[in-house]
Amino acid sequence: MILETYERVADGFDRARNRSLFERKWLDKMLSHAPARRPARKVLDLGCGPGRPIATYLVDRRCEVTGVDGAEAMVALFQRNLPQARAVHGDMRGLDLGEKFDAVLAWNSFFHLSADDQRTMFATFATHAAPRAVLMFTSGPAEGEAIGTVEGESVFHASLSPDEYRKLLIDSGFAPISFTPEDPDCFGHSIWLARYMG
Repeated sequence: MILETYERVADGFDRARNRSLFERKWLDKMLSHAPARRPARKVLDLGCGPGRPIATYLVDRRCEVTGVDGAEAMVALFQRNLPQARAVHGDMRGLDLGEKFDAVLAWNSFFHLSADDQRTMFATFATHAAPRAVLMFTSGPAEGEAIGTVEGESVFHASLSPDEYRKLLIDSGFAPISFTPEDPDCFGHSIWLARYMG
């Protein structure tokens, strides 16, 4: 259902998406924790959408970005907006690209999954994490479900409790670095950062 919605609203979403890069502080923090790799850090952007502004910023920071989205229209926009990056049409649930990344990002995407699907995603995060890779994702500030809107259409959001996210991270080989609920400097986003130690 969520993928069908984003399929329909892709063009409008791309036009309306806030490009002020209010996420910059967190993207920089993610990169500061990610292992350095020559010639470029490899970043996996799950639920990449049209690629602007986040993937664009990462490419400008000399990252090699692979964007994954389950909505084909979003993948087409990503390819158009970032022809130098790789785009993959696929569901993040159960994804296995057969490669490792220095950073795994799920910004405003992972929280569209059901609670059960979120729980199983931690194995997917680990599958794609290189040694000492950093994982960053957004969630809700507390356990619960909510309905929001995108381009006038309803979209589902879910969050586990912070304690459960911590347990899932640790059980999957990640060491939590920080959790910032409702960051006032990031439009109220709740952000997780963790390092892969598995």
